[in-house]
Amino acid sequence: MSSPRFDLAVIGLGYVGLPLSLQFAASGCRVLGLDIDLAKVEAIACSRSYIHHIEPAAIAAEVAADRLSASTDFARVAEADAVVICVPTPLSKNREPDISYILKTAAAIAPHLLPGVLVVLESTTYPGTTDEDLRAALEAGSGMTAGRDFHLAFSPEREDPGNPASQVAKIPKVIGGLTPECLNRASELYRRAVERVVPVSSCRAAEATKLLENIFRSVNIALVNELKVVYGAMGIDVWEVIEAAKTKPFGYMPFYPGPGLGGHCIPIDPFYLTWKAREYGQATRFIELAGEINTGMPQHVVRRVAEALNAHKKPLNGSRILLVGLAYKANVDDDRESPGYTLMDLLHEAGAEVAYYDPYIPVIRPTREHPHWAGICSVSWDEATISHFDAALVATGHSNVDYQQLLDWSNLVIDTRNVVPPSAPEKLVKA
Repeated sequence: MSSPRFDLAVIGLGYVGLPLSLQFAASGCRVLGLDIDLAKVEAIACSRSYIHHIEPAAIAAEVAADRLSASTDFARVAEADAVVICVPTPLSKNREPDISYILKTAAAIAPHLLPGVLVVLESTTYPGTTDEDLRAALEAGSGMTAGRDFHLAFSPEREDPGNPASQVAKIPKVIGGLTPECLNRASELYRRAVERVVPVSSCRAAEATKLLENIFRSVNIALVNELKVVYGAMGIDVWEVIEAAKTKPFGYMPFYPGPGLGGHCIPIDPFYLTWKAREYGQATRFIELAGEINTGMPQHVVRRVAEALNAHKKPLNGSRILLVGLAYKANVDDDRESPGYTLMDLLHEAGAEVAYYDPYIPVIRPTREHPHWAGICSVSWDEATISHFDAALVATGHSNVDYQQLLDWSNLVIDTRNVVPPSAPEKLVKA
């Protein structure tokens, strides 16, 4: 007797694909997770979690109920009524969109797609990727026509790792289909797992929606980063100003400065639109200026570190610097595009001895951009270790780090996240 079919296959079991798979499974769907990483597949089979904010019990419950299984065999998409693609979309070294993971996935699954299947792309990308690039790859490999023989749609992922109030089921799902019937099929699928579906007129409109969301954040973060530098020169604490401004009950939304942008969305997604806009002869000056400001923040922070050390009669060259927090945001184990790596590089190039502490990242994993730090371990959290450094640089504000303790143990603390209590102003500097 053959096994029952899967309601959907989710390709890419990372920070987007695994939570999505669990939500569909918890909603009663049978989900097949597919990934080229055998370690992730084996972890799911053994009910182990490899993402900090996902409990192993959540995986175990769905595996035990036979609603979730995983495989590295992409041919098994033939067993599913729908396929959801959640693969990375990084930038190349020249800061151009790299959709190779999408196209490789399409090539791998196309020969195994059955007529009537629904294919949905969730990976953030530029308008036109779904109805041009992905469509062409799927049609070439399957011999079928999108919109006639199979359904095609785009629904951007919306994940907020580290936020306990963020639940997949409660985040509205924007969906655009290649045809009205494609949209209907995709909407029917997501209504099984999320409370609200937001249909839009096309795949391109859905792709543009995701870019707008992240460009909005990038531009506003750039604004407060610039104001941080300007107000700092005037002797004004930008954090105090933001707290006061956000008491206004209308017309204002608080954004916060930092040491640079991290994660797989905000540092990358705006440049997908700037690249595509050039095809239409359009300039994106606002977006590019925001990118320049945000990517320049690590250099500003390192200058502040040098100035703070100089005030304590120490040069940056030869100093021992501890980076506190390597994850790109608080309370997650995600270090993708983290400005912490850029800070470590800049400090090292200036002659400093650099180490890091992060309770969520005990060992630095290999990355494409910073392979030279791979294998380095987080230092211990104790007075003997922390006091050994000439300065501690807070790059991520994890809630489970005792920053009063850090200040007590340290000779000098440079705080980029406004998390260190101002109880010893003589050795605390904001950057």
